[in-house]
Amino acid sequence: MNHFTLKDLLEFPSRYRANLVNSSTGYKSSNLLATKGKNGVTNVAIFNSIIHIGSNPPMLGFILRPTTVARGTYKNLKETGFFTVNQVHKDMIADAHHTAAKYEEDISEFDKTGLESIYLDNFDPPYVKNSPIQIGCKYINEYKIDENDTILVIGAIEHLYLHQNIIHPDGWVQLDKAETVSCIGLDGYALPSLLDRFQYAKPDQKTESLLNKS
Repeated sequence: MNHFTLKDLLEFPSRYRANLVNSSTGYKSSNLLATKGKNGVTNVAIFNSIIHIGSNPPMLGFILRPTTVARGTYKNLKETGFFTVNQVHKDMIADAHHTAAKYEEDISEFDKTGLESIYLDNFDPPYVKNSPIQIGCKYINEYKIDENDTILVIGAIEHLYLHQNIIHPDGWVQLDKAETVSCIGLDGYALPSLLDRFQYAKPDQKTESLLNKS
């Protein structure tokens, strides 16, 4: 097994180091964040840092890289206070990945890819059409991470759209049925398959499968 010390990691070329460290932390979610600025121009960008913050009240978060360069998503959500999170379906990975390209502020990534915008229930920013799970969020807070100048943005979930056939009776969502992809590092995409699901873990009790329960 290869062993890299901190000294080794810091001496690697930046792109090699980014690939190595980013991939080694495991599979990540793959989502498209969509916003619309006050000028009416939409923005859609891929993020692999969406995290669950809480369910009561429902909240999520994501990491924003340093704002030393223009960040259209951040600018728009700060102007309007709203954004959408759209899980990437397996059939849209090339277009989703292309949203990472650095276009000028007055150009919408919807116009440069095969992704389509859709507006639902009078929510101001668009959702990504054909995304199997769509979440409408309101910006509520942010926290500066001083160690690397990134920002943790917190959003309150105000709308959630997903097909009934992927929701189990207890509310659990079976993502492999939705065919949403996960991300490996910065540029790899994978389609996970469900191995098992287990009951709530309790001390000194055998862990039982929920899928094989008769």
